[in-house]
Amino acid sequence: MNKIFASPEQAIADIANGATIAIAGFSVAHRFAASLIVALRDKGTRELCLVCNSLGDPGATRGQILAENRQVKKLIAAFSVRPGTPTASEAQIAAGEMEVELVPQGILVERCRAGGAGIPAFYSPTSVGTDLVKGREIREFDGKPHVLEHAIRVDYAFLRGYRADRLGNVQFRGGSQNFNPSFAKAARVAIVEVDEIVEPGAIAPELIDLPGIFVSRVVRTTQKFELWHRPERRPSDQPRLYHGKPGLTRAGIAKNAARLVKDGSYVNLGVGIPTMVSNYLVDRDVILHAENGVLGYGHMVTEEREIDPDIYNAAGQYVALKPGASFFDSVASFEMARGGRIDTVILGAYEVDQSASVANWSTADAKRGGIGGAMDLLSGKGDLVIVMEHTDSKGRPKLRKRCTYPLTGKGCVTYVVTDLALLRWDGKRFVLDAVAPGFAPQEVIDLTEMEIAAAPNVRAMA
Repeated sequence: MNKIFASPEQAIADIANGATIAIAGFSVAHRFAASLIVALRDKGTRELCLVCNSLGDPGATRGQILAENRQVKKLIAAFSVRPGTPTASEAQIAAGEMEVELVPQGILVERCRAGGAGIPAFYSPTSVGTDLVKGREIREFDGKPHVLEHAIRVDYAFLRGYRADRLGNVQFRGGSQNFNPSFAKAARVAIVEVDEIVEPGAIAPELIDLPGIFVSRVVRTTQKFELWHRPERRPSDQPRLYHGKPGLTRAGIAKNAARLVKDGSYVNLGVGIPTMVSNYLVDRDVILHAENGVLGYGHMVTEEREIDPDIYNAAGQYVALKPGASFFDSVASFEMARGGRIDTVILGAYEVDQSASVANWSTADAKRGGIGGAMDLLSGKGDLVIVMEHTDSKGRPKLRKRCTYPLTGKGCVTYVVTDLALLRWDGKRFVLDAVAPGFAPQEVIDLTEMEIAAAPNVRAMA
């Protein structure tokens, strides 16, 4: 048996117009099957339906170049739009030229896993109470509502591995399994591009992450991998001013959020300010979890000599590993979340309301936004800590009587840490426990739309 193809062009030669293709790869840059994507762009196949986490940034060798070439008819993804990054796909979605189905990240991989396992549908607690379930079937199990999800099957899957043999056995490296196994299983034809092709036996059986029975074609990559760094929108040490006085810096918000984390716990950190929390947990008895498939990572690293391109957090930022760390795919990662094994989740948000609901994925509608893994993470049992600035860039309150943006989760917030305040949910309302240095409790209350109560002894945040 020999599954090796001589070139990416040969490996994708039979993909016809109207095909459904799952494209693995995490964040906007990590381990995409760039050679296969470029070959498909050059082939010019049209009317495609793409299944992916996101299409990536403009101009990069990700699925976005297929949108730029106007080859995509439909997108099934966890991210259709990323804030501050105009793309061809966003323009086509807004113009009604590209159909979109937004799916929570964990449900996306679970639907693909189910498709590969011959399971046509399943019920999940993820996204209940949000706009995503409108018109969908809801049933109660153990007294909790669950939404019906249908399996995903695709014609082809584009995978990116580290090594493979001619039988199709694949080894991934570091935290780069992410969507690859579930997408491969959902595909009629799974194509993997790798750095190295070896003979059978060269990869020890215990190091094979995806057995060859799930892989149809193997090709060596022709694209050079380049390190990627997430751009900083504003320096973390530059505070916002309120009435001429500085609030906490973004780093200060992260530092105060870290104090809420209990020793001996498993913690998931979202994108943005939450990623900075890891720098304040380095010497703590805490194990960090990332959706892409890492358990036990540490602080962020920026020096190129310290960077391993396959070790990164859910924001795509490069991180160090702690002793005892482990890697796995996104299916296992979200099993940990929905199964209630994550003790604390720390996320950014657009708004939180006085019913402890949160909105963090869209400022527009259910077609234009980035759900990511947040809805899956909220369906677990742990504490939810929201970190954000107290008002938006135009001075409008983010702590609202009622969220004006589409909900991510309903009645689920435990704490809110802003650059002005620490708020605690007491089961009925939020209580102001601490304020930024230089601010009085009433000043903070006046900048807050939701109704909150001040604790008897409001302290200063450090």
